[in-house]
Amino acid sequence: MDVLDVVLSMVGGLLMVWAVLVVTLYAASRQGDPTSFREALRLLPDVVRLLRRLAADPTLPRGVRWRLWLTLAYLAVPLDLVPDVIPVVGYADDVVVVALALRSVVRSAGPDALHRHWPGTPQGLATITRLL
Repeated sequence: MDVLDVVLSMVGGLLMVWAVLVVTLYAASRQGDPTSFREALRLLPDVVRLLRRLAADPTLPRGVRWRLWLTLAYLAVPLDLVPDVIPVVGYADDVVVVALALRSVVRSAGPDALHRHWPGTPQGLATITRLL
């Protein structure tokens, strides 16, 4: 087997996995409640501030803080798993990454960490906890 065949097979496999991810995110976004998606988009600035505050909190475990810093870096870098120019699905991967990071905070440090650092309204915090 030629090295080129192996590389092409690996690239083809990765493209297939990526396509399945895009289709799955698109299907999940179509089934979701559009009002909660709209609410989540309105909360984006507060969520980014929350991530930053949690990442800087020395009382949280080091592994959680590293995951939060990596999440912030992922959001800042223009390269995504799914390009943001694709409507709806483009931002879905960012939402999934942020939700996973916040879930790890809640599991490791408890929901009190979110309450301490939440910069927005109580209704916004209720929406975030409902989405998590």
